[in-house]
Amino acid sequence: MAQFELKIITSNRVFYAGSCHCLILPATDGERAVMAHHENAILAVCPGEMRLQCEENGPWTAAVLGQGFCEVANNRVTLLSDTVERPEEIDRVRAQEAYERARERLRQKQNVREYHLSQAALARALSRLREVDKRL
Repeated sequence: MAQFELKIITSNRVFYAGSCHCLILPATDGERAVMAHHENAILAVCPGEMRLQCEENGPWTAAVLGQGFCEVANNRVTLLSDTVERPEEIDRVRAQEAYERARERLRQKQNVREYHLSQAALARALSRLREVDKRL
């Protein structure tokens, strides 16, 4: 059973540290899977659903991932993200309010920076809502 060392770090906690069999991330150019002995890489991670499997043929654990990046080197993976939340940690009402605020900001006239921040907030809120709705 081939595994690699995984460390997932957010701005306020270490989400996961340990062995992993497979990690699936939402990258800017589509989903990327990382397995043991993956080639060295640095990936830009976008908001969406992340899945990890600690043991071969074991259960998959899902989480909602914010923006960040992932470094793969020497059978070690370090994922840095602004937020990572388990589905049970997400408050649906707050996620819906964040979605509405982001949509309203996109309707208003903004400079380029504010527009991109609003798009990121909308993507984060949508991924949180999708994950919560899967669990209902």
